[in-house]
Amino acid sequence: MELKDLRTQIDNIDQSLVELFVKRMNLSAQVADYKKEHNMPIYVPSREREILQEVATKAGPEMANYTRVLYSMLFELSRSYQSKRNSDVTPLYQSITDSIDNTDKLFPQSPMVACQGVEGAYSQIACEKIFKSPMIVYFKNFDGVFNAIEQGLCQYGILPIENSTAGSVKKIYDLMIHHNFSIVRAFRMKVDHNLLAKPGVKMSDIKVIYSHEQAINQCSDFLKTLTGVQIIPVENTAIAAKMVAESSRMDVAALSSHNCEELYGLKSLADSVQDKGNNRTRFICISKKLEIYPGSDKTSIMMVLSHKPGALYKVLARMYVLGINVIKLESRPIPDRDFEFMFYFDLETSIYSEEFVQLMCELDDLCEEFKYLGSYTEVV
Repeated sequence: MELKDLRTQIDNIDQSLVELFVKRMNLSAQVADYKKEHNMPIYVPSREREILQEVATKAGPEMANYTRVLYSMLFELSRSYQSKRNSDVTPLYQSITDSIDNTDKLFPQSPMVACQGVEGAYSQIACEKIFKSPMIVYFKNFDGVFNAIEQGLCQYGILPIENSTAGSVKKIYDLMIHHNFSIVRAFRMKVDHNLLAKPGVKMSDIKVIYSHEQAINQCSDFLKTLTGVQIIPVENTAIAAKMVAESSRMDVAALSSHNCEELYGLKSLADSVQDKGNNRTRFICISKKLEIYPGSDKTSIMMVLSHKPGALYKVLARMYVLGINVIKLESRPIPDRDFEFMFYFDLETSIYSEEFVQLMCELDDLCEEFKYLGSYTEVV
């Protein structure tokens, strides 16, 4: 047969498929109404398993897996449609709505903000980009920033979460599991790492280099060119610069910012030594209470899924059905829980969209545990 003839047959089949799909969804709506009237759950796993087995058998060995995939997506579409018809306003969505209504329309200008490190840290630079005149309190580690927010010592905290070269800051994701907070804003900042040493020190003198592990990873190509140099990770790039400035040794250097060069009276032996010129770090601004400012178009959530095949697929399929773009997916093992993972999602969706409302009302049914981390805008 000619290609044109084959396509004509496919078009005819598609017409029938569309008509049957609409008919099936209309019947699914009637099922939803019946379930609501009789207080029955929308999701019945045993029936879905039975249908999947039946259609796979009917399709035959060659098409069995394809048919399972097709019907799995069909089930997600049906459940989403049923949930939309039966959904009531959940406590989560009510709290989101209240936050939208009660949050000030203008982002704060001079709050108390927690940052990790010391004066000159990249977190401080990001903080001063996000806020007009913040009052900054420094903490030794990231856990201290989370604790400062939870205990009300500071109104906001700044944390690095991701780098375009070195990837995710996994320590932050691990701490997210244990702390209660909300993300109110995100900021992407171009980061330049420079090799700083005391005035008079030459490149050939350097025997030890201090920096944060993320900065070390971001400058790996440059560091490979150095021989006989010990690389020592420390808590922060600004702390590294401070250590060099306060050391009595003349053979130490730090990978840090030009801000720290000026702040600690150091000299740059090599500028912008990161592997990529467009090296950017993403910071999040967190608060204790939920705050949602006008124009928020990104949402972050965390969830624990059942440890069985298809659990993550069902969540992603539901987001696909709703047309919600997943711009980041991160998984981290949950301490003391064998083979269980916390999944972190960044979603691109307006808080005012119908799809956002529906997703927030459906997620509890898709996972074992669910945590809404906030909706916000991201600035550069």
